[in-house]
Amino acid sequence: MTTVVNHPLVDHRMAYMRDVATQPKLFRELVSEITTFLAYEALKDLATEEVPIQTPLTKTVGRKVAEDIVLVPILRAGMGMLDAMLHVLPYAKVGVLGMQRNEETAEPVPYYAKVPPAKGHELAIVIDPMFATGGSAVDAVSQLKKLGYRKIIFLNLVSAPEGIENFESHHPDVPVFTAAKDERLNSHFYIVPGLGDAGDRIFGTL
Repeated sequence: MTTVVNHPLVDHRMAYMRDVATQPKLFRELVSEITTFLAYEALKDLATEEVPIQTPLTKTVGRKVAEDIVLVPILRAGMGMLDAMLHVLPYAKVGVLGMQRNEETAEPVPYYAKVPPAKGHELAIVIDPMFATGGSAVDAVSQLKKLGYRKIIFLNLVSAPEGIENFESHHPDVPVFTAAKDERLNSHFYIVPGLGDAGDRIFGTL
């Protein structure tokens, strides 16, 4: 199931992020801010447990997150979302999956994987700004499942209908959270209207 996080403050930031005139520094800031909104929505049902607390006035009971979490950015553009996720989840572990898109076929070409071993109960959060054909996300989740991860969610900034359909046909059990569902892919498999190549815009390599 795919959830589009509709919020005026997300839309406001998305407008600046789409703008071709937005420079890398501001673009990175917008990526982080929108990622934070996505995280709040995606993680609102995290399991918690009661813990005793001594306030300055009395003893009480609070709640702390009771889940082990692994963040899995897809290299390289997913790294642009990592700082925001670590700000929200500073105790999370981090694994990385490297994939490069074949520009002729738009298929992902895996080239690196370093993910903490799964014990079966962790929540893995895959992060990648662009959800175009869905190939990288499908492959990433497939890799995580082979490693023993059973609870997985996927966060991205901009989605194409083709990518959503492809992903849901392969992994209907994995929730997707996105900040925007755009119109379509063009003949070069870029999202329209989109925002261009997120990795190039994050790292200033246009």
